[in-house]
Amino acid sequence: MTMKGQETRGFQSEVKQLLHLMIHSLYSNKEIFLRELISNASDAADKLRFRALSTPDLYQGDGDLRVRVSVDKEQRTLTLSDNGIGMTRDEVIENLGTIAKSGTKSFLESLGSDQAKDSQLIGQFGVGFYSAFIVADKVSVRTRAAGASADEGVFWESAGEGEYTVADITLEDRGTEITLHLREGEDEFLDAWRVRSIISKYSDHIALPVEIESHNEEDDTTSWEKINKAQALWTRNKSDISEEEYKEFYKHVSHDFADPLTWSHNRVEGKQEYTSLLYIPTQAPFDMWNRDHKHGLKLYVQRVFIMDDAEQFMPNYLRFVRGLIDSSDLPLNVSREILQDSRITQSLRNALSKRALQMLEKVAKDDEEKYQQFWQQFGLVLKEGPAEDSSNGETIAKLLRFASTSGEGSAQTVSLEDYVSRMVEGQEKIYYITADSYAAAKSSPHLELFRKKGIEVLLLSDRIDEWMMSYLTEFDGKQFQSVSKADDELSKLADEEGSEEQKEAEKALEPFVERVKTLLGDRVKEVRLTHRLTDTPAIVTTEANDMSTQMAKLFAAAGQAVPEVKYLFELNPDHALVKRAADTQDDARFAEWVELLLDQAMFAERGTLEDPNQFIRRMNQLLLG
Repeated sequence: MTMKGQETRGFQSEVKQLLHLMIHSLYSNKEIFLRELISNASDAADKLRFRALSTPDLYQGDGDLRVRVSVDKEQRTLTLSDNGIGMTRDEVIENLGTIAKSGTKSFLESLGSDQAKDSQLIGQFGVGFYSAFIVADKVSVRTRAAGASADEGVFWESAGEGEYTVADITLEDRGTEITLHLREGEDEFLDAWRVRSIISKYSDHIALPVEIESHNEEDDTTSWEKINKAQALWTRNKSDISEEEYKEFYKHVSHDFADPLTWSHNRVEGKQEYTSLLYIPTQAPFDMWNRDHKHGLKLYVQRVFIMDDAEQFMPNYLRFVRGLIDSSDLPLNVSREILQDSRITQSLRNALSKRALQMLEKVAKDDEEKYQQFWQQFGLVLKEGPAEDSSNGETIAKLLRFASTSGEGSAQTVSLEDYVSRMVEGQEKIYYITADSYAAAKSSPHLELFRKKGIEVLLLSDRIDEWMMSYLTEFDGKQFQSVSKADDELSKLADEEGSEEQKEAEKALEPFVERVKTLLGDRVKEVRLTHRLTDTPAIVTTEANDMSTQMAKLFAAAGQAVPEVKYLFELNPDHALVKRAADTQDDARFAEWVELLLDQAMFAERGTLEDPNQFIRRMNQLLLG
C-alpha cells in the first residue's frame, strides 16, 4: 500500500487520559465495541442514502449498502467494512482526531429538521469509534468518500496513546474499513461464532444487512453470509405478526420459559416518535424482591440495541413489565448506556406507564380469573403504586384487589368498584382493617358492629398495606376509614339503636368508668363505653390522627424509633365480664379484672404482650375465683 502525505498528529484533547477512562470505566462490557462500530456503519449508509436522493451518482453503481465483518486468526485482526458515505482526509482528521467529535452529529445539524427526523442516525456522540481500543492495541482505518476518486483514499492509524498517523492512499471502493489489531487475551473476538452471536444480540434488528465472511474448506472459497434479520419484529405491522411470534419474542427478550399473560404493541407518531412492545409476565421471577434484581425495558435506538434493563422508562411499582422501546429522538450519554435525565425520557416514562396500566385494566375487565392470576403473582408490587405515582392514582386504585368480609378466604378478592357498588344505604365511607394475617383481620373484635349491620369491611394483611393506605385516601369520592380508629361515623353506627334503658345503664356505669380511669392513669388516652361490640368485653382504638398499631410495627421492623402509641380503652357495658368488674368492690380484685380486660384488648390489637406470663398468672388467678 503506497502512502503519500503521511504525517503524525496529536489528538486535539487529553486523549490518553480520556481513552484510559473510557476503556476502563465508561463501558460495562467489552463486546459492545461491535455494536458501536456497526452503528457507525449504519450511520454511514444512512448519510449516503440522504445525499444520493439529490445526487444519485454517489452510488457509483453500488446501491446495495451493507456492513461486512471478517476475522483473521493468524494476523489476530477483526475487520469491519461498509460501503457507506466514507470520509475525506479533512473529515478523518476532524472526526477521528477529536474525542467526542461526531460527524453524525454535525451531519444532523446540517440537515433540515424534517430530514433529520427521518434520517435514522444513531451516533450522536463521537466516542463510539474509540470503543475499539477496549479490545485492540492498534486500530487502522482505510476510507474513501462517496464521489471522490480512487486516489483520494485516506489511511488513519493509532495505538490510542495520544497521537495518530494519517496519510493519502489509493482505494478502489467507496466506504470505510476498520481493522482492529486485538490485544493479548481478547481471543474470543477471533472466534467467528462468538462474533456472530454478539452481532445477533446487539444488531439483529438493524436495517442494514450485516454479513460475515464464511470459508468453505472443500473448495477453498469464501462467501458472505447475512447474520441479522434486518427487520425488527416490532417494526412490522401488527396484523402481520402472529400470537406465536409475539410469544416467542417475549421469551427471547425476557429469558422466561412461560408464555406472557398479555402484551401491547404500540407505535406513536407526532411530537415524539417511538414504538413500544410491552409484556406482562404470567409468573413472578424468583428474585423479584432481591435488591439487585434487574428490571426495566430493553432500549433500542433505530433498531440498534443500546441497553438491557433501562429502568428509566418504567416506575418501580411496574418493575415486572418486560419488553422494549425503540425511539428515534432519545438523548443518550456518551456511552449510550446511561440515559440523560431529560424531558423526553420523562415523557416516555409517563406514556409507557399509562400503557402498562391500560393493559392491566383490559385484562381485569375481560378476564377476571386471568387477572386474579396476575394479582397473586404481582399484587404486592402494584400496591407500591399509590405512593409512587399519584398522577395515575385512580387507575391504580381500580386495579387493586382486597380480601373482604364478604369473601370465603384470603384468595377471594374484591375490587374497590365492587365494594362501592355493595355499600349499604347511608354508608359514607369505605371501611378496612389492617392486621398481621388474614385470620387475625377476619376475627378482629373491631368487626363485630359491621357484621351486625351487614357492612362489608376490607381485610388487609400484607406488611405493605398500612403504608399503602396512608397514600390511598379516597376512591370514587368515598373516604377510607380504618375500623380500628376512633371516628364519629363509627360512633353514629354504634349508637343508632341506643334506647332510653341503654342510656340509663351508661349513666349508672359512670362511676365505674371514672374508677378505671383512676386506676390506669396515663397508660391509656381515654376510657369510655362503646356499643361497637357484641361478643368482646373490651377493645383498644387509636385517634384518627395518631399512629396506628400496624404502622408502629412497620417502624419497629425497619429498626426506627417508634413513638409511643396511646390507646383509647373502650368497654362493652353489656358484657358479663365488664358487669362483674363493675360490681367488684375489693380494689385489688377490681384492679386484676381491669388489667385482664386491658391485656385482652391489647393482645387482640397488637398480637403480643409485653409480659405474657403475668397475663397468664392473672387469668388463672381469676379463674380459680
